[in-house]
Amino acid sequence: MLQQQETNVTQPSEDYVIRVLNSPLDVPGADWNALLLAQSPDGVLNPFMRHEYLAAMHQSGSATPKTGWTPRFVTLWQGTTLAAACALYLKDHSYGEYVFDHAWANAYQQQGLPYYPKAVVAVPFTPVPGARLLARTDMDRAILAKGLIQWCKSEQLSSLHVLFSCDKDLQACLDAGMMLRHTVQFHWNNTNPVYTDFDTFLASLSQEKRKKIRQERRKVAEAGVTFRWSLGISISSQDWNFFYQCYERTYLEHGNAPYLSREFFNRMARTMPENWLMFIGERNGQSIAASLIAVGNDAVAYGRYWGALERVD
Repeated sequence: MLQQQETNVTQPSEDYVIRVLNSPLDVPGADWNALLLAQSPDGVLNPFMRHEYLAAMHQSGSATPKTGWTPRFVTLWQGTTLAAACALYLKDHSYGEYVFDHAWANAYQQQGLPYYPKAVVAVPFTPVPGARLLARTDMDRAILAKGLIQWCKSEQLSSLHVLFSCDKDLQACLDAGMMLRHTVQFHWNNTNPVYTDFDTFLASLSQEKRKKIRQERRKVAEAGVTFRWSLGISISSQDWNFFYQCYERTYLEHGNAPYLSREFFNRMARTMPENWLMFIGERNGQSIAASLIAVGNDAVAYGRYWGALERVD
């Protein structure tokens, strides 16, 4: 059975059905990505909401019931057409969300109430803003938001959280009766003025900041460290392997197991290589550090994962 639950949602002149699916693999990938593309004004898919990305989270064992992420993908159908959808997970902890609600969990516990499982509409381990309620129209999005609340109530869940969403999602959630939680992120934009090179950017900073950055870069160069980069299919399997060694070691040095498995990155290399840019730091002909950046298009980059096998002091 693909559907975990089916609910009829009737509008004045339209009939919809909500189906809650137990896996991203139960959602047609082409239909999901078509909805995602409809949310993008520049015609470029957000890499973290692509069906391939969410499927890799599941298939690699990174976001599964075993790790505390039980998928319940909520889909809205009009006949055989996927009208709206979102990635919902039942959580029995609050890790990997990059939103800290431990105070709420403690408050529930103090009152003898269960906080977990809770429902989270989010991309696992990814605090990148973007569309979360994918929909053909604003009406479809509003129906999906109301359906989400209705389903969570029927499951007797403590709460529903929609994380790092876009303005249209926020409005649909507010209209459905949800509360708004504010947070702050810092994004760097190459605008007003447009920096044509790094020196132009440095020239816009204060003298103290400019001096500090140049000192740090000089120390790296004096240590004999150089960098090379590869994009998409030009990233070799050897570089992917080295990157994961760095990524894993960074987590282990901080006393935690890495969120993402090696198989997840294997799938990224196979299914959406065009969305990844890798930097490798080298010294004396040996790779010592790596950084993996997601790219949405020529103008958008997301710094995501990094690590090192050797320190440069």
